[in-house]
Amino acid sequence: MKREQVLTEALPYIQQFHGKTMVIKLGGHAMVDASILEKAIKDAVLLEFVGIRVVLVHGGGPEITEKMKAMGKEPKFVAGLRITDEETLEIAQMVLVGKINSNIVSLVAKSGGKAVGISGNDGSLIVARKMTPQKVHVEGKEEEVDLGQVGEIEEINPAVLHTLLENRYIPVVAPLAIARNGQSLNINADTAAGEIAVALKAYKLINMTDVDGIMDRTKSKVFRRLKASEAEGLISSGVVGEGMIPKVSSIVRAVSGGVSFGHVINGNIAHNLLLEMFTDEGVGTMISRDN
Repeated sequence: MKREQVLTEALPYIQQFHGKTMVIKLGGHAMVDASILEKAIKDAVLLEFVGIRVVLVHGGGPEITEKMKAMGKEPKFVAGLRITDEETLEIAQMVLVGKINSNIVSLVAKSGGKAVGISGNDGSLIVARKMTPQKVHVEGKEEEVDLGQVGEIEEINPAVLHTLLENRYIPVVAPLAIARNGQSLNINADTAAGEIAVALKAYKLINMTDVDGIMDRTKSKVFRRLKASEAEGLISSGVVGEGMIPKVSSIVRAVSGGVSFGHVINGNIAHNLLLEMFTDEGVGTMISRDN
């Protein structure tokens, strides 16, 4: 698109979004590629400067795996699910809070914005319970597997986020939670982003990942607009599978819980966030509630 066309199309969207809250889940290759992440953060800071209340939620699975191997601990997965023992949880906390979260806060500052890094433990932002053993299929047999220190979200207490947003800070949230007994738990970042969006009554939930959007079975077509029930149907029919399931499920849950729109976009392409937000055509998939 010509630059002047993008700018012309952007104005009504900027007016529409001013003062509204958007939760952006950072994930995919951006979490391991510094240049991609920096461009995504610049776009998020731009959103804040045009009057949008921005909350960033990030993952970090690949970096956790890398750090574990560097420390001589072999990651353990069963049917694709990570087993999180006490030592793995400590490494996850180190990577998520000590490295990734603080790096994103620094990148926001580098782009001229203000951010505060927190985890779900802070202010009891995310309260969770230990996940019950999960039924999985291993070599054709169904087994129950205890994933260890992994949590299911029970409650979101967004007071700390409201305080930061009202003072024009960008909250940067690491996907950790606290149990009612004080135990820290690792949680799925996609799920956390969705639940936070609902608790904040956000206008949009944007999931930045490694694909161009939700695709058909042949992976040759991107669905540009879907209703929540249509997105659920793509999961149940197997068109949406593997790592996309929690991303799409969290958006369906969010729009069903009051969020106006959810988006899946390719975060590896520079300024896709802005093009999705501020142009008529967009670049990814937008999901809205059925009514």
